[in-house]
Amino acid sequence: TAAHPSLAFGTRVKVTNTKNDKSVEVRINDRGPTQKGRVIDLSSAAAAKIGVGKKAMAPVKLEVVGEAPVKKAAR
Repeated sequence: TAAHPSLAFGTRVKVTNTKNDKSVEVRINDRGPTQKGRVIDLSSAAAAKIGVGKKAMAPVKLEVVGEAPVKKAAR
């Protein structure tokens, strides 16, 4: 899972660490990041999969791979 400031909840995003080309697909389920200079916050499991170490920051590329499902209004 991941946090992003503007993507809709449920959007699937491929996040690639540009230093090592490792990637992971995550689902946006929170708002953030709260720290300046960050474009996305990944869960610790997702960060580990792309080789983000103890510094908790890495240059990444984001690609939307699935739009959030559209909810129909209740009548």
